[in-house]
Amino acid sequence: MSAVPYRVLARKYRPQRFEDLIGQEPMVRTLRNGFASGRIAQAWILTGVRGVGKTTTARILARALNYERADGTGGPTTDLSELGVHCEAIMESRHVDVVEMDAASHTGVADVRAILETVHYAPVTARYKVFIIDEVHMLSTSAFNAFLKTLEEPPPHVKFIFATTEIRKVPVTVMSRCQSFALRRVAADEMSAHLTRICAAEEVAIEDEALAVIARASEGSVRDALSLLDQAMAHGEGRVEAAAVRGMLGLADRAGVLDLFEAVMSGDAGAALDAFHAQHAAGADPASVLADLAETTHLVTRIKIAPKTADDPALSESERKRGREFAERLSMRSLSRAWQMLLKGVPEVQAAPKPAQAADMVLVRLAYAADLPTPDELLRTLAESEPATPRDPGPSGPSGGHRAPEPMAPSRGGPALAAARDFARAPEAAQAPPRAEAQPTVRLQRFEDLVALAAKNRDILMQDALMRQVRVIRFEDEILEFQPTADAQPDLAGAISKKLQEWTGARWMVAVAAGEGAPTLRERADAEAAARLAGVQAHPDVRAILDRMPGAVIVDVRPRARAADAELDAAESDALPAIEDDDEF
Repeated sequence: MSAVPYRVLARKYRPQRFEDLIGQEPMVRTLRNGFASGRIAQAWILTGVRGVGKTTTARILARALNYERADGTGGPTTDLSELGVHCEAIMESRHVDVVEMDAASHTGVADVRAILETVHYAPVTARYKVFIIDEVHMLSTSAFNAFLKTLEEPPPHVKFIFATTEIRKVPVTVMSRCQSFALRRVAADEMSAHLTRICAAEEVAIEDEALAVIARASEGSVRDALSLLDQAMAHGEGRVEAAAVRGMLGLADRAGVLDLFEAVMSGDAGAALDAFHAQHAAGADPASVLADLAETTHLVTRIKIAPKTADDPALSESERKRGREFAERLSMRSLSRAWQMLLKGVPEVQAAPKPAQAADMVLVRLAYAADLPTPDELLRTLAESEPATPRDPGPSGPSGGHRAPEPMAPSRGGPALAAARDFARAPEAAQAPPRAEAQPTVRLQRFEDLVALAAKNRDILMQDALMRQVRVIRFEDEILEFQPTADAQPDLAGAISKKLQEWTGARWMVAVAAGEGAPTLRERADAEAAARLAGVQAHPDVRAILDRMPGAVIVDVRPRARAADAELDAAESDALPAIEDDDEF
């Protein structure tokens, strides 16, 4: 007698009824109400991440549509407690009237046409002919278009069920013809309870912490969780322990991650490196350690904002207790700074040729930045410090006005804070003249002076913006209020303010004000040019010339400069005597 082949847990414990689906209560409630009232849709589309039960739900739905007892009674129902005539064949994907197609390998319009050609034929044995198309977003545009007419008016004996992980890639025209359900990720506590039931059925002893590790690593995917549990059972030989699961997955010990977090946030770089290398020696992946550290930072931040987060049953007792302590002792600024650094550090470690060394440098940066004061704290420290006089140097320790270090920070204080204290204790440095003299202030009387200053500094773009995009409302006492034109750049006021301070050495208040400003310099120049042109065209001599020369056009009107007139007069007076002398010739 041949041995029964082993079935993996993901297949052995695949849901057979709607009651077996975990974490999808909203969808199940909607389907039950629809079947009970006879409002059965003609097509459904199921979306969600991998392993949450899209294909399984599609098969259960096909089973509910074609439910029939052995005596021939029964109709579409969600009560599948009793095995029907077609149930086993449908769940094993071998029923002739339930067609499953993988759109990832059948993407063309020809594959869809092969299905649509059979739509008009009645089912062979079942009540409905059901088409289940997995990964439907992989279909081509032509294939989707081929579906549209049939989806809108399908024959009464045909139902369509689509499944996809990328709902945004499905055309809206297809989605509007389907009833859509979003299968959500399974929560960690529901996942742990589900894995506990399976371990009891398999008669396998497993630690609660190991269940929590698997539930977190699965990220809400039931199939991933069962695959990890299957692997852990084989690894543990009948007993699954948390340490073995972490070693199998290359994860760090949770207690070790909390110790590492405490060392880093205390600014103790040596202890942080020791804790990291202990976990790395035990088989933890460097990138995974930093990812767990980021997860801990996120957890502490959530506990600080919403203390009820610590009551999550998926957390261990150590995580609850120490998470509350960290949330009380750390400021939101420190947690946000640590999160940003870890968010950039994880990809650095993943891309580094030696990940362990890259992780060391990330931890050193974190520990160094843990006790750094922010710019506002540094300025406040300088303002509150009382520098001692040369006659009485004062105590060498910090004065009473200094900011107390954060509770998680070491007593030695950060380098930036120490530099601030040294600066505060040195009156001769405070009284020393600046290294470079301040730029002399440039006074501007008119807006045209600002345009000329931009030209002097060879900032062509700013000069053009000032001439074309600024309608001046007020220009006086280092205040510029203007109304921008419709094509002005959004940050024009800030750009002008920055240039004014750079060029004049004074802080100008530049603001966009309500009201109608004066015309721009370019508009004024264009208006003056048009006025000159109109005046020239109205001159009798010019009109006579234009009349004598049909088609002639005045291109431009340029007034003669006084200097040019003077030079021309001088040239003419110099030439006259020469002409008179040449008369004799």
